[in-house]
Amino acid sequence: MGKTLFIAEKPSVALEFARVLGVNGKKGDGFVESENAVVTWCVGHLITMSYPDAYDPALKRWSLDRIPFIPTEWKYEVIENVKKQFGVVSSLLNRKDVDTIYVCTDSGREGEYIYRLVRQEAHVTGKTEKRVFIDSQTEDEIRRGVREAKDLSYYDPLASSAYLRAKEDYLMGINFSRALTLKFGNVLANSLKTNREVVSVGRVMTCVLGMVVRREREIRDFKVTPFYRVLAAFQMNGNSFEGEWRVVAGSGYFESPALYKENGFRKKEDAEALIKLLSDDPPLSHTVVRIEKKQEKKKAPLLFNLAEFQNECSKRFRISPDAALNHLQQLYEKKLVTYPRTDARVLSTAVAKEIYKNIGGLKSLDFSRPFVEEILSKKAYAGIEKTQYTNDSKITDHYAIIPTGQTGAYNSLPPLQKSIYELVVRRFLAIFYPPAVYEKIQVETERKKEHFFSNFRALKEPGYLKVYQTSEKKDEEDEQDAGGTLLNDLLSLKKGDVLSADRYDVKEGQTTPPKRYTSGSLILAMENAGQFIEDEDLRSNIKGLGIGTSATRAEILKKLVTIEYLQIQSKTQVVTPREKGELVFEVVSASLPQLLNPDLTASWEKGLGLVSDGKITENEYMGKMSEFVRTKTDRVKGIQNPQLIRPRFDAVTAVYRKK
Repeated sequence: MGKTLFIAEKPSVALEFARVLGVNGKKGDGFVESENAVVTWCVGHLITMSYPDAYDPALKRWSLDRIPFIPTEWKYEVIENVKKQFGVVSSLLNRKDVDTIYVCTDSGREGEYIYRLVRQEAHVTGKTEKRVFIDSQTEDEIRRGVREAKDLSYYDPLASSAYLRAKEDYLMGINFSRALTLKFGNVLANSLKTNREVVSVGRVMTCVLGMVVRREREIRDFKVTPFYRVLAAFQMNGNSFEGEWRVVAGSGYFESPALYKENGFRKKEDAEALIKLLSDDPPLSHTVVRIEKKQEKKKAPLLFNLAEFQNECSKRFRISPDAALNHLQQLYEKKLVTYPRTDARVLSTAVAKEIYKNIGGLKSLDFSRPFVEEILSKKAYAGIEKTQYTNDSKITDHYAIIPTGQTGAYNSLPPLQKSIYELVVRRFLAIFYPPAVYEKIQVETERKKEHFFSNFRALKEPGYLKVYQTSEKKDEEDEQDAGGTLLNDLLSLKKGDVLSADRYDVKEGQTTPPKRYTSGSLILAMENAGQFIEDEDLRSNIKGLGIGTSATRAEILKKLVTIEYLQIQSKTQVVTPREKGELVFEVVSASLPQLLNPDLTASWEKGLGLVSDGKITENEYMGKMSEFVRTKTDRVKGIQNPQLIRPRFDAVTAVYRKK
């Protein structure tokens, strides 16, 4: 009987597999071996795609005559600084006494690709190959993953999509970057006053650049418009609150050109004229003409996927998506949380039925103990598989990010990681609590045919907010808190009652431009095909097409910063374009505008998903991709006078020279 080889993506993961599986033999250089098994590891990627000059030395020189470059047979090579470990892995994969290989790289497209490349370049044949897919690195999950490992061939569609994603990025990067650099590089260098510039473009990163530049230009071109609101100051049994004037049918200002929307005026004089009208004939009595009272229930948000987690970390801790993922990955490797690179925000039915195990393990932590005891005593987890928090149809590879219930490494965490872990735990425990209940009241009063509106919201039952205080906004910007005795007074109000105003005030406001993206909100926008959707419920209901994947979005943003196309303000995480990035935006806009379109970029990602699901073939996708690259490259080559872009460049540089 031959030996079994386990191959992981990282040394730390491999050593954990070795410990759990009892592979306690001799430690070699790059592997661990016992009598019946061997454990080895990659160090991330060991293999990369070869540059064009590996196909033909003449392709090292960039030339329009030699593009588009679309290989029919693809070449790969070992990455220089990891050749030693590749040699170790390759020899182990091909050892005659090894008859079974368990692939334990990360459970997703990128992890699949890492092993498939190693397998390909090591020329592995005649072995039984099994794929281990796990959701956490706990002992039980590792053993389950090995026990239930499927034949590697089961994941062939996933591997095909991984190869295609890499080929797509390669073809677009190589051909479009060369074409645009050869056409526009000199003009770009002249504008930036540098010796040489390369125009770097990519399937996803150019689209993200476009999102940020377009948002910046909306802000830059925004014209502030002042407006003037009229507010009434009411007193009720010692409690004060405001009423806002709004125009209604029957008002003296109905359909007046003096209005700015329904609740303000374009000129201050018109607002003051309304106050004069209302202030005549004191007392300033207002009759209640309508009062609406209702309760609103708000459920705990869905669980974290990676994008939601990165956005929340950006807001709460002011850290980049890349840093957030790194911290989460460390928590995963310390068995504290489940697999981080997931798009799902729900549990699987199988996990939901045994979720009490995850909950129970959190009893050892001081901050979560009271919540855990309450959940367990009430058996609040019972039936969670029948709620919105469990949905097998919304899970592809992995369910949402949740705590494993193992807490042994918690005390050794640095402070920030403790806070991040606590965030995940609280989000998780919140789903086992009832909704928060709000009392909402709207009061409409009338004086001299002019109507004032007051909106109130009071928290009646905290529900899940006991555990997880969200950073949500009020449903209405003009909602006032109805705390203390005010709520009881408002609840006793009825139609026909009279309220007295102390005074009227003019409140000046002004229109505001769109918000700049933060690193976190940009990740969410990428997940939702270019739209940053602030509403939690709306986000959860959208089955949108993402730009990039959970595993790649942070890295793409990081690259855009590295190549000086974007910048991120460290304290606020606000993202803005740099001059070079905005000039490259102009280049792409003038030549390959499709690359700036989130819908197109998302459709490519959808195509990869269809390949992964086995719904279209690798050849079908490759044919469409090759034609797209060929057509668009030829279009750039056909541009006759790249200097025509100069006025656009001048307009951009003028903005940055002012700063």
